[in-house]
Amino acid sequence: MAQHARIKLASTEIDKINQICTDIKSIVEKTGVVLKGPIPLPTKKLKVTTRKSPSGEGKATWERYEMRIHKRLIDVSADERTLRLVMRVPIPDGLNIEIEMIEK
Repeated sequence: MAQHARIKLASTEIDKINQICTDIKSIVEKTGVVLKGPIPLPTKKLKVTTRKSPSGEGKATWERYEMRIHKRLIDVSADERTLRLVMRVPIPDGLNIEIEMIEK
């Protein structure tokens, strides 16, 4: 059975995810390994609504805050050289990356 590396990326900033995806794509193109992705996963939206006035006096006005968590999924054939190069990619702050080996 062939092994694949599944790379999961998650961040609140879409630019960071897109930059890492292009870095991984360029590495895979140089090494000539099979690449599937980046597959965009559903964006999680975290919403918080609070009252503007702290004491409850006055108008009932509300502030709404929203944080979006963007996710991408990339499958790469498990070539040792390619995975070493992928692991050396500098990861910016605020980006969560998971690499797991799966059997296909």
